[in-house]
Amino acid sequence: MSSWKKAAKTNQKTHRERHQPAARQHLGLLEKKKDYQLRAKDQHDKDDTIKLLRKRALNRNPDEFYHHMINSKVVEGEHHEKQKDDEHTTEQLQLMQTQDIKYVIAKRTIESNKIKRLQSELHMIDIANTVPNRHTFFVDTPEEARNFDVAKRLDTHPMLLDRKTNRTKLSDLEKLKLPNLSEKEMKRLKNLRENSYNELKKRIEREKELTVVVQKMEMKRALQEKRSQKPKRVAAGTKDTAPIYLFKYERKR
Repeated sequence: MSSWKKAAKTNQKTHRERHQPAARQHLGLLEKKKDYQLRAKDQHDKDDTIKLLRKRALNRNPDEFYHHMINSKVVEGEHHEKQKDDEHTTEQLQLMQTQDIKYVIAKRTIESNKIKRLQSELHMIDIANTVPNRHTFFVDTPEEARNFDVAKRLDTHPMLLDRKTNRTKLSDLEKLKLPNLSEKEMKRLKNLRENSYNELKKRIEREKELTVVVQKMEMKRALQEKRSQKPKRVAAGTKDTAPIYLFKYERKR
């Protein structure tokens, strides 16, 4: 390019578009060329999108299945996503967001040790007494059935008939040297036993919940690792179970 053309290009006057005349200010801003270009481009993009959607609708297979069919529903002509069950409880979210996995594992170990200690103290034999007893006795005559005494037949005390375990015979009771406990003391011991069972139940539920949190955190950490192939989800996670993924085997160097 010659020096004369360069000078002509640099000295070229910049033509500015006029503003809206005063008599037409009530019509709003005067559209400039750059405004028209943006509006035209937006309109062309919308027309192309509508044309593409119309083409897809014409070529659509009416028997084709896609998951959004069962994950949404139409209410008064509008599509709404179906509400899914929460994957985490409030306590699980608090632990996963605020605590480290080592802390959760340590808390689970503590709960597990306390459960073992309580189970060693409680023999869990009182659960059998909650099951209805269906023991059947056979007699020869109706008169014998009317005068039948279950306690006498089992050779035990009438207060022990509801028990399926530790139903001691009368001959063995006479040999035992039992302390004379008042009714108040017996009630206190019963309350202590019930409290121990309730504590064991709560700790088992707590240990189960911590186990689920650990599994979810381990799965989340495994999904963040770089892999050549994305793992396939087999089952979604729930409040009681962690999600299940199928990982492709990769040989480690």
